[in-house]
Amino acid sequence: MDHFFAEVVYFAPAALFNIYFAAASIPLGFVFAVFLALGKDSRNPLLSRLSRGYIYAFRGSPLFIQFFMFYSLALSLNISVWKPMGISWFVLHPLFIGPLVLILNTSAYTAEIFHGALRAVPRGEIEAARAYGMSWPQQFRQVIWPNLIRLAWPAYTNEVVFLFHATAIVYFALPVIGQQKDLMITAKELVERDYNAFMHFSIAALYFLAVSLVVFFLFGLVYQRLMRHMPSRPRMRFAPKWLR
Repeated sequence: MDHFFAEVVYFAPAALFNIYFAAASIPLGFVFAVFLALGKDSRNPLLSRLSRGYIYAFRGSPLFIQFFMFYSLALSLNISVWKPMGISWFVLHPLFIGPLVLILNTSAYTAEIFHGALRAVPRGEIEAARAYGMSWPQQFRQVIWPNLIRLAWPAYTNEVVFLFHATAIVYFALPVIGQQKDLMITAKELVERDYNAFMHFSIAALYFLAVSLVVFFLFGLVYQRLMRHMPSRPRMRFAPKWLR
């Protein structure tokens, strides 16, 4: 048992890298997804097609391959672009290119969620806002966005958890620099040392479960806040439903 707790403590610094990759990707991915969703719903055919093409490309290809593609592209531009600018150490660093690829990937999935919620906003409320004389920014701020985020929040919570799980493959696709090792690389190195795969990967899985539980809890609080106007506030479930 002492060995188990010692190993749990040993994994703690590695978990910070996974948390960093997710935390650095979520805010920018969220904002980018809003613009993508609006672009996909735009009446401008060029803007709509570009947004749809972007979403299809990133949702239709594996994240693992996206890491390889963007790192290879950055590497091919190293001598001609990054080195003369003196930023090759930054652009090729996993702590930069990892969140960058995750932002591009999660924005596509989140945009699809937001677009579905956007299409589900009651048309009557939008027509009422127009009849009231609201401009489009006022309609979006007062009517469309509040409805959109309430509808999309449960699905977006799942996307955030999936994004955190996706951080497990960052260092499998990108080079490991120094002691910057996440949960999976740490577990992999320990398995190569003593071949106890069940123990090491189980501890890594426990960290993923624990952080996922925290995400569900915090996002559940936000959802209750979003739905505070309801007579009985719906709660997001993050536990199995054994009985119907």
